[in-house]
Amino acid sequence: MQVQNFQAELLAEGLAPATANHHVKLIRRMLNLAVDWEMLEKNPVSRIAMLAEMNQKERYLSEEELVRLVQVLKTDSCRSVCLIILYLMSTGARLNEVLSATWDQVDRERKIWRIPAINSKSKRLRTVPLNESAFDVINQLETEHKFDHLFINYKTNKPFVSIHKVFDKLRKKAQLPEMRIHDARHFFCSALASSGRSLYEIQTLAGHSDPKTTMRYSSVSSKALHSASSTASDIIQEAFKKSSLASV
Repeated sequence: MQVQNFQAELLAEGLAPATANHHVKLIRRMLNLAVDWEMLEKNPVSRIAMLAEMNQKERYLSEEELVRLVQVLKTDSCRSVCLIILYLMSTGARLNEVLSATWDQVDRERKIWRIPAINSKSKRLRTVPLNESAFDVINQLETEHKFDHLFINYKTNKPFVSIHKVFDKLRKKAQLPEMRIHDARHFFCSALASSGRSLYEIQTLAGHSDPKTTMRYSSVSSKALHSASSTASDIIQEAFKKSSLASV
């Protein structure tokens, strides 16, 4: 019952079901070790049901929503968390990768950020190109040469452990009550897809180990291809118009 209540509390804080499940899996793993070490006779949470994750549901920002969100992230007083969200949107990285980012991983000259295997979900070293908006975030940080980590909670002078409570305030202020932190990563991937970038490029930049994960953006990519294809149609239609005028 206590673990189930814990699940409910995590959801109430705004965490996604998948994230809440990770917490329970960690507890289950710890208690399994206690059984292996003969500290317990059996694991009391071994039969706790996982929450339905529904990872197929994606939240894409409209142009108007993006403008509202960026306005809040530019002006709200919670600067550290605002910059974290902007960095997520600019790099497509995962939250834990960003919260764990250290200055020695940033190569300003080559404009890259190296995510070590220990922080990467794929458990492989990942190199992320730093675009202009990512660099803009980095240049606003005041932690370089003062702290090891990029993003510091100045209330504790330590790296952030969680930003969910502050993010909840920010999304409400931007009138986006259903937005999740992970949607910042989806924004990055969908922005690439809608601009016509290949699924391979999206997979590489997002660090998807399974191509099937990237396929969720195929519908967005198809819209971009249709839009690109219409360019040829526009040229043909324009030629028809000129041909009609010439024959008059």
